[in-house]
Amino acid sequence: MLKTEERNPKTTHIDEMSVPDMLKVINEENYNAVKAVENASLQIEKAIEAVIEGLNRGGRLFYVGAGTSGRIGVMDAAECPPTYGVDKNLVIGIIAGGYECMTRAAEHEEDSYEQGVADIKKYDITKNDRVVGISASGGAAYVIGALEYAKAQGAVTIGVTSNVSPLSEKSDVAIITDTGAEVVTGSTRMKAGTAQKLVLNAISTAAMIKTGKVYQNLMINLKPSNKKLKNRMIRITSEILGTGEAEAERKLEESGWNIRAAVEK
Repeated sequence: MLKTEERNPKTTHIDEMSVPDMLKVINEENYNAVKAVENASLQIEKAIEAVIEGLNRGGRLFYVGAGTSGRIGVMDAAECPPTYGVDKNLVIGIIAGGYECMTRAAEHEEDSYEQGVADIKKYDITKNDRVVGISASGGAAYVIGALEYAKAQGAVTIGVTSNVSPLSEKSDVAIITDTGAEVVTGSTRMKAGTAQKLVLNAISTAAMIKTGKVYQNLMINLKPSNKKLKNRMIRITSEILGTGEAEAERKLEESGWNIRAAVEK
């Protein structure tokens, strides 16, 4: 039996717990997700180095998943353009069943190997691309299909799973976050999903930093797409230049709201 399908002895009678006791055990188990990610640090490092290499060669980063795993991948991909000012086609999230499954559960979609192949085939995968397959169980046929196709095109494949599984065995880099039994048996949207988000955070953040999207710890590739980001750009420019915010805003306006250009004037 997969570890993520086992019953958690700490929560066998969670239905009889008080809310404070329930919350306590949920939080204790959440810490185990963080520890599982820490224990997988060496493999995460290998994955990050591979992603950096691919991006520097003009490749893209793909996340492929189904259900919760797919939603987490799409979410991380969607956050890269506003955070780092990159093109929406640099980091791409693919979810089984299409984007409507971001808000509608269609868990049967994970069972089609052929659809996984078909969906990623649309992107003309190259050897410079990096494809991250995400599956808590590690057995989602959709994800394995996409990864095997990508690998056949020469792309480096990365598996993110909570079990030793077909996904971990078929990936070039296998990240196994051993989160163990869930608070609610088999509900991998909990600890396993938390671990997945932490891993993807690390991959995309480190890759963006190492490809020049961050100065010190400041987001210098931001785009002024809303009031909040505009104000953040002003504060960042002010911080770098050591000037007041009014002067920083003036320089940004003169530079077409480009932080790099503003600070290099």
